[in-house]
Amino acid sequence: MSQSIKPYVIVVAIDYSELCDFVFERALELAAEKPAAAVHAINVLSVYQDGFPTEATVGWSGALPSIGEAAEKLKDYVAQRTNAFRAKHTDKKLPFLDSVAAHQRVEVPSEEVAQLAADLEADLVVVGTHGHRGLARMLLGSVAEATVRLAPCPVLVVRPKALPAPVPAIQPPCPRCVEARTSSGGKQFWCAQHSEHHGQRHTYHQGDRVSGETNMPLVMRS
Repeated sequence: MSQSIKPYVIVVAIDYSELCDFVFERALELAAEKPAAAVHAINVLSVYQDGFPTEATVGWSGALPSIGEAAEKLKDYVAQRTNAFRAKHTDKKLPFLDSVAAHQRVEVPSEEVAQLAADLEADLVVVGTHGHRGLARMLLGSVAEATVRLAPCPVLVVRPKALPAPVPAIQPPCPRCVEARTSSGGKQFWCAQHSEHHGQRHTYHQGDRVSGETNMPLVMRS
């Protein structure tokens, strides 16, 4: 009697973002490389999220959907994307496409994705990240980062193929400002040019960083 091959189990997180199709397709591509594979797609309605499905974005906006509505949306999405993948690879036998499972969950996305991976003894988790910085990174990128920490198996983090966002360059001190400080014994901080046109950029207070979109406050008050 021949022994059946244990399938390579992949859990892929679905968030209906503009990157989602790419992430799901990558998971299917990885499954196609295995002698036997099983793909499980999971979407999590975050306790911090609200929305309903829209035709334009395949995402949510407005009131939080019911579990039933969300589950149907996920089921339709998985069927649409697996059919598209099958049509794209007509030269290959892809039996795993017939049984891609859809799991709708609620609560904290990273925890639910990691828990599903643990429940299924998954071999790989595939999640997307948008490469945001600052506050946006803290809110959106945290799902991928937390999943990496919590998952009981390797995690593939997929991001758009693009150049990284430019990092602000820290310029050397203005030589005229240095001369002004030296000649005044520290009483004058800036040269005439920076004092007149860029004085605000040379003066920092604790509260200044709060207004920056990508900066956290220097002082946290309860």
